[in-house]
Amino acid sequence: MSLVAPVQLTIQGKNEFDERTLDALGVKLGGVTIDTIQVNVGLVCNLACHHCHVESSPSRTEQMSWETMTRVLEAAGKAQAGTLDITGGAPEMNPDFRRLVDAALGRGMGVTVRTNLTVLLQDGYDDLPQWYADRRVHLVASLPCYLEVNVDKQRGRHVYQESIEVIRRLNAVGYGITKELPLDLVYNPGTAALPPDQAALEQDYRRELGRQFGIGFTRLLTITNMAIGRFLHDLHRLGKAEGYQQLLRDSFNPATLAGLMCRHQLHVGWDGTMFDCDFNFALGEPVGVAHQHIRDFDPETFLSRTIATGEHCFGCTAGHGSSCGGSLA
Repeated sequence: MSLVAPVQLTIQGKNEFDERTLDALGVKLGGVTIDTIQVNVGLVCNLACHHCHVESSPSRTEQMSWETMTRVLEAAGKAQAGTLDITGGAPEMNPDFRRLVDAALGRGMGVTVRTNLTVLLQDGYDDLPQWYADRRVHLVASLPCYLEVNVDKQRGRHVYQESIEVIRRLNAVGYGITKELPLDLVYNPGTAALPPDQAALEQDYRRELGRQFGIGFTRLLTITNMAIGRFLHDLHRLGKAEGYQQLLRDSFNPATLAGLMCRHQLHVGWDGTMFDCDFNFALGEPVGVAHQHIRDFDPETFLSRTIATGEHCFGCTAGHGSSCGGSLA
Protein backbone atom coordinates (compact mmCIF):
# COMPACT_ATOMS: atom_id res chain seq x y z
CA MET A 1 0.00 0.00 0.00
CA SER A 2 1.35 3.44 -0.94
CA LEU A 3 2.19 5.84 1.86
CA VAL A 4 2.03 8.79 -0.51
CA ALA A 5 -1.26 10.67 -0.62
CA PRO A 6 -2.53 11.11 -4.18
CA VAL A 7 -2.61 14.58 -5.68
CA GLN A 8 -6.20 15.59 -6.36
CA LEU A 9 -6.90 17.57 -9.51
CA THR A 10 -10.11 19.53 -9.94
CA ILE A 11 -11.80 21.81 -12.37
CA GLN A 12 -11.89 25.53 -11.54
CA GLY A 13 -13.39 26.62 -8.21
CA LYS A 14 -12.66 23.59 -6.03
CA ASN A 15 -9.12 24.02 -4.71
CA GLU A 16 -6.78 26.67 -3.32
CA PHE A 17 -4.85 27.08 -6.57
CA ASP A 18 -8.08 27.80 -8.43
CA GLU A 19 -9.04 30.39 -5.84
CA ARG A 20 -5.67 32.15 -6.07
CA THR A 21 -5.70 32.27 -9.88
CA LEU A 22 -9.32 33.42 -9.99
CA ASP A 23 -8.50 36.24 -7.57
CA ALA A 24 -5.53 37.27 -9.74
CA LEU A 25 -7.14 36.98 -13.18
CA GLY A 26 -10.80 37.56 -12.49
CA VAL A 27 -11.65 34.69 -14.84
CA LYS A 28 -11.18 30.94 -14.91
CA LEU A 29 -7.79 29.60 -15.98
CA GLY A 30 -8.14 28.61 -19.61
CA GLY A 31 -6.26 28.23 -22.87
CA VAL A 32 -4.92 31.20 -24.83
CA THR A 33 -3.01 29.80 -27.81
CA ILE A 34 -1.68 26.50 -29.12
CA ASP A 35 1.86 27.48 -30.06
CA THR A 36 3.32 24.08 -29.27
CA ILE A 37 2.27 20.45 -29.45
CA GLN A 38 4.25 18.58 -26.81
CA VAL A 39 4.25 14.82 -27.22
CA ASN A 40 5.50 12.11 -24.88
CA VAL A 41 6.54 9.32 -27.23
CA GLY A 42 7.22 6.75 -24.48
CA LEU A 43 8.38 6.09 -20.94
CA VAL A 44 11.30 3.79 -21.69
CA CYS A 45 14.60 5.39 -20.70
CA ASN A 46 18.19 4.33 -20.12
CA LEU A 47 18.10 6.23 -16.79
CA ALA A 48 15.83 6.22 -13.71
CA CYS A 49 16.34 9.71 -12.27
CA HIS A 50 15.15 10.54 -8.73
CA HIS A 51 13.36 13.73 -9.86
CA CYS A 52 11.59 12.18 -12.89
CA HIS A 53 7.93 13.12 -12.60
CA VAL A 54 6.81 10.56 -15.22
CA GLU A 55 8.88 7.82 -13.53
CA SER A 56 10.67 6.66 -16.68
CA SER A 57 13.18 3.81 -16.47
CA PRO A 58 14.74 0.98 -18.51
CA SER A 59 11.93 -1.31 -17.31
CA ARG A 60 9.09 0.78 -18.77
CA THR A 61 7.63 -0.44 -22.05
CA GLU A 62 5.03 2.20 -22.99
CA GLN A 63 5.66 3.59 -26.49
CA MET A 64 3.68 5.79 -28.87
CA SER A 65 2.72 4.08 -32.11
CA TRP A 66 3.31 5.55 -35.56
CA GLU A 67 -0.47 5.69 -36.07
CA THR A 68 -0.80 7.98 -33.04
CA MET A 69 2.15 10.06 -34.21
CA THR A 70 0.42 10.73 -37.52
CA ARG A 71 -2.66 11.90 -35.64
CA VAL A 72 -0.48 14.24 -33.57
CA LEU A 73 0.87 15.77 -36.76
CA GLU A 74 -2.63 16.14 -38.17
CA ALA A 75 -3.68 17.90 -34.96
CA ALA A 76 -0.67 20.22 -35.20
CA GLY A 77 -1.83 21.20 -38.67
CA LYS A 78 -5.36 21.92 -37.46
CA ALA A 79 -4.01 24.07 -34.63
CA GLN A 80 -1.38 25.74 -36.85
CA ALA A 81 1.13 25.02 -34.08
CA GLY A 82 4.64 26.10 -34.97
CA THR A 83 6.60 23.69 -32.76
CA LEU A 84 6.59 19.98 -32.04
CA ASP A 85 8.19 19.39 -28.64
CA ILE A 86 9.20 15.74 -28.23
CA THR A 87 9.82 14.26 -24.80
CA GLY A 88 9.82 10.93 -22.95
CA GLY A 89 11.44 8.88 -21.30
CA ALA A 90 14.36 9.09 -23.60
CA PRO A 91 12.40 10.03 -26.74
CA GLU A 92 15.20 8.79 -28.98
CA MET A 93 14.42 5.22 -27.85
CA ASN A 94 11.04 5.13 -29.59
CA PRO A 95 11.58 3.12 -32.81
CA ASP A 96 9.66 5.71 -34.87
CA PHE A 97 11.39 8.73 -33.32
CA ARG A 98 13.46 9.73 -36.35
CA ARG A 99 10.51 9.21 -38.65
CA LEU A 100 8.44 11.58 -36.49
CA VAL A 101 11.12 14.28 -36.51
CA ASP A 102 11.46 14.16 -40.28
CA ALA A 103 7.69 14.18 -40.78
CA ALA A 104 7.30 17.27 -38.57
CA LEU A 105 10.11 19.07 -40.34
CA GLY A 106 8.52 18.14 -43.64
CA ARG A 107 5.39 19.97 -42.52
CA GLY A 108 7.39 23.11 -41.83
CA MET A 109 7.34 22.78 -38.05
CA GLY A 110 10.21 23.54 -35.73
CA VAL A 111 11.24 20.52 -33.67
CA THR A 112 12.46 20.53 -30.08
CA VAL A 113 13.79 17.33 -28.50
CA ARG A 114 14.22 16.91 -24.74
CA THR A 115 17.21 14.61 -24.35
CA ASN A 116 18.93 13.16 -21.30
CA LEU A 117 22.25 13.36 -23.23
CA THR A 118 23.58 9.98 -22.03
CA VAL A 119 21.46 7.98 -24.46
CA LEU A 120 23.57 9.46 -27.27
CA LEU A 121 26.52 7.35 -26.09
CA GLN A 122 24.69 4.06 -26.61
CA ASP A 123 25.04 1.89 -29.69
CA GLY A 124 22.50 2.89 -32.30
CA TYR A 125 22.22 6.45 -31.02
CA ASP A 126 25.80 7.73 -31.24
CA ASP A 127 25.22 9.16 -34.72
CA LEU A 128 22.48 11.46 -33.43
CA PRO A 129 24.61 14.59 -32.76
CA GLN A 130 25.30 14.95 -36.48
CA TRP A 131 21.80 13.74 -37.42
CA TYR A 132 20.31 16.43 -35.18
CA ALA A 133 22.64 19.08 -36.57
CA ASP A 134 21.77 18.23 -40.18
CA ARG A 135 18.11 18.91 -39.33
CA ARG A 136 18.71 21.88 -37.01
CA VAL A 137 16.70 20.28 -34.23
CA HIS A 138 16.49 22.40 -31.06
CA LEU A 139 17.93 20.37 -28.18
CA VAL A 140 16.93 20.77 -24.53
CA ALA A 141 19.19 18.70 -22.30
CA SER A 142 18.97 17.82 -18.63
CA LEU A 143 22.03 18.83 -16.58
CA PRO A 144 20.57 19.60 -13.15
CA CYS A 145 23.79 21.06 -11.75
CA TYR A 146 27.30 22.02 -12.86
CA LEU A 147 28.74 19.94 -9.98
CA GLU A 148 29.36 16.24 -10.53
CA VAL A 149 28.30 15.08 -7.07
CA ASN A 150 24.87 16.72 -7.36
CA VAL A 151 24.14 15.37 -10.83
CA ASP A 152 25.13 11.80 -9.98
CA LYS A 153 23.06 11.93 -6.80
CA GLN A 154 19.94 12.83 -8.80
CA ARG A 155 20.52 10.85 -11.96
CA GLY A 156 22.90 7.98 -11.20
CA ARG A 157 26.61 7.15 -11.10
CA HIS A 158 28.77 8.44 -13.95
CA VAL A 159 25.87 10.37 -15.52
CA TYR A 160 27.67 13.69 -15.08
CA GLN A 161 30.82 12.64 -16.94
CA GLU A 162 28.77 10.95 -19.64
CA SER A 163 26.70 14.12 -20.05
CA ILE A 164 29.84 16.25 -20.36
CA GLU A 165 31.19 13.92 -23.03
CA VAL A 166 27.97 14.20 -25.04
CA ILE A 167 27.97 18.01 -24.76
CA ARG A 168 31.53 17.96 -26.14
CA ARG A 169 30.31 15.92 -29.11
CA LEU A 170 27.38 18.28 -29.63
CA ASN A 171 29.68 21.31 -29.46
CA ALA A 172 31.89 19.64 -32.07
CA VAL A 173 29.05 19.71 -34.62
CA GLY A 174 28.03 23.26 -33.68
CA TYR A 175 25.44 22.81 -30.92
CA GLY A 176 25.66 25.53 -28.30
CA ILE A 177 28.19 27.31 -30.50
CA THR A 178 26.24 28.56 -33.52
CA LYS A 179 22.89 30.36 -33.44
CA GLU A 180 21.30 27.82 -35.78
CA LEU A 181 21.95 24.92 -33.38
CA PRO A 182 20.57 25.81 -29.94
CA LEU A 183 21.50 23.62 -26.98
CA ASP A 184 19.64 24.58 -23.82
CA LEU A 185 20.53 23.02 -20.47
CA VAL A 186 17.95 22.37 -17.75
CA TYR A 187 18.57 22.91 -14.04
CA ASN A 188 16.30 21.66 -11.30
CA PRO A 189 17.04 21.76 -7.56
CA GLY A 190 18.34 18.67 -5.84
CA THR A 191 16.52 19.58 -2.63
CA ALA A 192 13.11 20.83 -1.50
CA ALA A 193 13.85 24.40 -2.60
CA LEU A 194 13.01 26.82 -5.39
CA PRO A 195 15.48 27.39 -8.22
CA PRO A 196 17.71 30.47 -7.89
CA ASP A 197 17.56 33.36 -10.35
CA GLN A 198 17.86 31.91 -13.85
CA ALA A 199 20.14 34.59 -15.33
CA ALA A 200 22.56 34.50 -12.40
CA LEU A 201 22.73 30.71 -12.36
CA GLU A 202 23.33 30.66 -16.12
CA GLN A 203 26.47 32.72 -15.58
CA ASP A 204 27.64 30.23 -12.95
CA TYR A 205 27.08 27.37 -15.39
CA ARG A 206 29.00 29.16 -18.16
CA ARG A 207 31.91 29.95 -15.85
CA GLU A 208 32.23 26.48 -14.33
CA LEU A 209 31.58 24.39 -17.44
CA GLY A 210 33.84 26.62 -19.49
CA ARG A 211 36.62 26.57 -16.90
CA GLN A 212 36.50 22.84 -16.25
CA PHE A 213 35.71 21.44 -19.67
CA GLY A 214 35.74 24.22 -22.28
CA ILE A 215 32.17 23.44 -23.30
CA GLY A 216 29.39 25.84 -24.30
CA PHE A 217 25.61 25.96 -24.42
CA THR A 218 22.92 28.40 -25.56
CA ARG A 219 20.67 29.03 -22.54
CA LEU A 220 20.02 27.68 -19.07
CA LEU A 221 16.42 26.88 -18.14
CA THR A 222 15.50 26.60 -14.46
CA ILE A 223 12.59 24.31 -13.61
CA THR A 224 10.93 23.82 -10.23
CA ASN A 225 10.52 20.25 -9.02
CA MET A 226 6.84 19.30 -8.98
CA ALA A 227 5.64 17.50 -5.85
CA ILE A 228 4.60 14.42 -7.83
CA GLY A 229 6.15 11.15 -8.94
CA ARG A 230 9.50 10.01 -7.54
CA PHE A 231 10.28 13.43 -6.09
CA LEU A 232 7.09 13.34 -4.00
CA HIS A 233 7.95 9.84 -2.78
CA ASP A 234 11.35 11.14 -1.63
CA LEU A 235 9.75 14.14 0.09
CA HIS A 236 7.41 11.87 2.06
CA ARG A 237 10.27 9.56 2.99
CA LEU A 238 12.22 12.54 4.36
CA GLY A 239 9.21 14.12 6.06
CA LYS A 240 9.43 17.23 3.86
CA ALA A 241 6.34 16.89 1.64
CA GLU A 242 4.02 19.32 3.44
CA GLY A 243 6.81 21.83 4.10
CA TYR A 244 7.73 21.90 0.42
CA GLN A 245 4.12 22.27 -0.68
CA GLN A 246 3.69 25.16 1.76
CA LEU A 247 6.80 26.82 0.31
CA LEU A 248 5.23 26.62 -3.14
CA ARG A 249 1.93 28.06 -1.88
CA ASP A 250 3.66 30.91 -0.04
CA SER A 251 5.73 31.75 -3.15
CA PHE A 252 2.73 32.09 -5.51
CA ASN A 253 3.47 34.83 -8.07
CA PRO A 254 0.52 36.16 -10.13
CA ALA A 255 2.95 37.53 -12.74
CA THR A 256 3.62 33.97 -13.90
CA LEU A 257 0.02 33.21 -14.90
CA ALA A 258 0.10 34.73 -18.38
CA GLY A 259 2.96 32.49 -19.48
CA LEU A 260 1.90 29.15 -17.97
CA MET A 261 2.66 26.43 -20.50
CA CYS A 262 -0.76 24.81 -20.01
CA ARG A 263 -2.27 27.94 -21.55
CA HIS A 264 -0.16 27.83 -24.70
CA GLN A 265 0.29 24.19 -25.63
CA LEU A 266 -1.32 20.79 -25.98
CA HIS A 267 0.38 17.80 -24.37
CA VAL A 268 -0.24 14.35 -25.88
CA GLY A 269 0.55 11.21 -23.91
CA TRP A 270 2.13 8.13 -25.48
CA ASP A 271 -1.30 6.50 -26.00
CA GLY A 272 -2.80 9.59 -27.68
CA THR A 273 -4.69 10.96 -24.68
CA MET A 274 -4.64 14.78 -24.46
CA PHE A 275 -3.52 16.67 -21.35
CA ASP A 276 -3.12 20.29 -20.27
CA CYS A 277 0.59 19.70 -19.51
CA ASP A 278 3.08 16.91 -18.92
CA PHE A 279 2.57 17.12 -15.15
CA ASN A 280 -1.13 16.35 -15.56
CA PHE A 281 -0.04 13.55 -17.88
CA ALA A 282 2.11 12.14 -15.07
CA LEU A 283 -0.90 12.30 -12.74
CA GLY A 284 -3.26 10.70 -15.26
CA GLU A 285 -5.62 13.70 -15.50
CA PRO A 286 -6.73 14.27 -19.12
CA VAL A 287 -8.08 17.54 -20.50
CA GLY A 288 -11.59 18.53 -19.47
CA VAL A 289 -13.28 18.04 -22.83
CA ALA A 290 -15.77 15.41 -23.96
CA HIS A 291 -13.42 13.66 -26.39
CA GLN A 292 -9.95 13.29 -24.88
CA HIS A 293 -8.05 11.37 -27.58
CA ILE A 294 -5.94 13.12 -30.19
CA ARG A 295 -8.01 11.52 -32.97
CA ASP A 296 -10.88 13.80 -31.90
CA PHE A 297 -8.84 17.00 -31.47
CA ASP A 298 -10.64 20.25 -32.24
CA PRO A 299 -8.66 23.48 -31.68
CA GLU A 300 -11.69 25.61 -30.78
CA THR A 301 -12.97 23.10 -28.23
CA PHE A 302 -9.52 22.67 -26.73
CA LEU A 303 -8.93 26.41 -26.31
CA SER A 304 -12.33 26.94 -24.72
CA ARG A 305 -11.70 24.33 -22.00
CA THR A 306 -11.16 25.01 -18.31
CA ILE A 307 -7.69 23.81 -17.27
CA ALA A 308 -7.58 21.02 -14.68
CA THR A 309 -5.50 22.14 -11.71
CA GLY A 310 -4.29 20.88 -8.34
CA GLU A 311 -1.82 21.55 -5.54
CA HIS A 312 1.11 20.67 -7.79
CA CYS A 313 0.28 23.69 -9.99
CA PHE A 314 1.80 25.97 -7.35
CA GLY A 315 5.14 24.64 -8.61
CA CYS A 316 4.70 26.48 -11.91
CA THR A 317 3.71 29.76 -10.24
CA ALA A 318 6.22 29.86 -7.36
CA GLY A 319 8.87 32.57 -7.33
CA HIS A 320 10.06 33.31 -10.86
CA GLY A 321 7.72 30.63 -12.19
CA SER A 322 8.54 27.45 -14.04
CA SER A 323 7.76 25.93 -17.42
CA CYS A 324 9.35 23.71 -20.03
CA GLY A 325 10.93 26.94 -21.30
CA GLY A 326 12.36 27.94 -17.92
CA SER A 327 11.36 30.80 -15.63
CA LEU A 328 8.32 32.94 -16.42
CA ALA A 329 8.78 36.21 -14.52
